[in-house]
Amino acid sequence: MLRDTIASVGNHFLIGLRPSPVLDDHDRALLDDLRPAGVILFKSNFRHDLPYRTWLESHARLITDIRAATGRARMFIAIDHEGGRVCRTPPPITRFAYAARWAVQAAGVGRAMGRELASLGVNLNFAPVLDIHTNPANPVIGERAFGQTADSVIAAALPFMQAMQREKIIACGKHFPGHGDTSIDSHLGLPSQTPRLDALRAREFKPFAAAIEAGLSMILMAHILYPAVDPDAPVALSRRFATGILREELGFAGVAVSDDIGMGAMKGLFDSPDAAVRLIESGCDMVMVCAHFTGTGRARGFAQAILAAIEEGRLDSGLLARSRTRIENLLARTHTNEVELLPQDVFRTHAGAGALYEAATVEVV
Repeated sequence: MLRDTIASVGNHFLIGLRPSPVLDDHDRALLDDLRPAGVILFKSNFRHDLPYRTWLESHARLITDIRAATGRARMFIAIDHEGGRVCRTPPPITRFAYAARWAVQAAGVGRAMGRELASLGVNLNFAPVLDIHTNPANPVIGERAFGQTADSVIAAALPFMQAMQREKIIACGKHFPGHGDTSIDSHLGLPSQTPRLDALRAREFKPFAAAIEAGLSMILMAHILYPAVDPDAPVALSRRFATGILREELGFAGVAVSDDIGMGAMKGLFDSPDAAVRLIESGCDMVMVCAHFTGTGRARGFAQAILAAIEEGRLDSGLLARSRTRIENLLARTHTNEVELLPQDVFRTHAGAGALYEAATVEVV
């Protein structure tokens, strides 16, 4: 009975798995109950202690189990794969450097990343970064951004996005409306930025507007507060940002997904399940709930809160239907990529596509 109810709003969720390369019972039950539109993979969901052929076999079983547990004809298999330390995959998947290091080769890197991710069964990458690196003290963006001006970001991000999408990987631009000028890491706390709307239009919005014009289908909403624009809510919970600016002003008709609601920036804001209702009311379409910062089982309560709000007339059913349609339309265009072993010469070729990164992958997730 639970599955039949909360699964009806499963489209509005993207779930992170527990830190295991094997689908455990907790995740299996949650995917069966909620039937979320997608899952996101992290470093701990891959075997890093095995040779390529062996870890790929393990990974293929995980993807098969995820699809079976969710029971969906189409779903998002997502990952953060930007380059630099934002890389979850074991060798021989190519370890590109941060985006700033290969901005002039962005199309080639996008093509290489796309082919390799598709071979892992992935069909959604949370990239490109559309932030502009304008604050030298920024602890979380830096060279993850393609450049220090809107024009330099646009010049690299659009070819990257288009090349990756030709390899059957959906691009998700992030972090709207721009994380490049912050001085607080939103994984740890909530950045509060002073710019007014005209200043954001003059700089931060420009890469997002260009990507939308170029056909970007998904945007990730940052956890940032802009008191001069909306003093009451950070971006993902702000109707001013998600509807008034992103949809009505910038013309975005695609899917908007929150950054992980368990991050430190959201501390206290999602303690009530009704926060998921606020997020949908804002114009954001999907709630991301990952296992590192919070318990993913909370998604059941969020789903129940959405259903209760509809039943009680607190959430406009038409608004929810429009959101669901946006997600379904994107899913209908989403490829189901099968896990496949790539020849070594593919990786040798890809190693020449752009600057490589030699340090360890991100330690935590």
